[in-house]
Amino acid sequence: MKRLSLSVTNRPPAALQPAARNARTHSRKQVQQIAASIREFGFVNPILVDAEDRVVAGHGRVEAAKLLGLPDVPVIPLGHLTPEQVRAYRLADNRLAELAGWDDATLAAELQELSALDLSFDLEITGFDTGDIERLISAVDTAGADPADEVPEPAATAIAQPGDLWLLGQHRLLCGNSCDAEAFRRLLDGAEAQLVFTDPPYNVPIQGHVSGLGKVRHREFAMASGEMDQAAFTGFLTTVLGNMAAVAADGSIRDLCETPW
Repeated sequence: MKRLSLSVTNRPPAALQPAARNARTHSRKQVQQIAASIREFGFVNPILVDAEDRVVAGHGRVEAAKLLGLPDVPVIPLGHLTPEQVRAYRLADNRLAELAGWDDATLAAELQELSALDLSFDLEITGFDTGDIERLISAVDTAGADPADEVPEPAATAIAQPGDLWLLGQHRLLCGNSCDAEAFRRLLDGAEAQLVFTDPPYNVPIQGHVSGLGKVRHREFAMASGEMDQAAFTGFLTTVLGNMAAVAADGSIRDLCETPW
């Protein structure tokens, strides 16, 4: 194998021509993800071009550079390759990377440790979206779950009844219906809420959606478990959130877990 002496030069993105037959496609979302990576880490992966400045590898990075408005990008010319080798290498550069695998346990551990840090960037910059990250971490956590963390099935006969109010020192806990404005007034007893944190049901069946890849079983919610149409679900959320807003102080913090519409 001949030892190569490659050099990095700079070219304006507009001066780099796409391959006439590039079989690799890049969605707008992926180009935006590449742009986010370049913005955070810098342009650390040069574009490979042939002797005529046609892109051999890095079409997505070129589009991302244009999206970012970069005046120039690092380029490595591959003048030693024949036209036939350029065509073959263009395929190999993409396909060989696809053939690699992942060690899910190591990947999950890396993502879990990163997610616990006070990062200056969104972890989705890695290319894994939030759903992927949660699924990977959850799978590892489930595999090594401590039996002590298992939640027992509820008793057949409920002890708490609607309307029950517990006084726990400075805290109050009410078994009530969030659709009932009076329940909020009774709970707060004249005080105003300084913080609201709520995770309303998503109006989808729990079975098949919240199931830990099929390993976990939960009961359906009493309401908004898929039985409401869009108008009814919108009305449900409007009522519940309106009740919360009515008892919350001006300037209070209100954290609502995202609800799909």
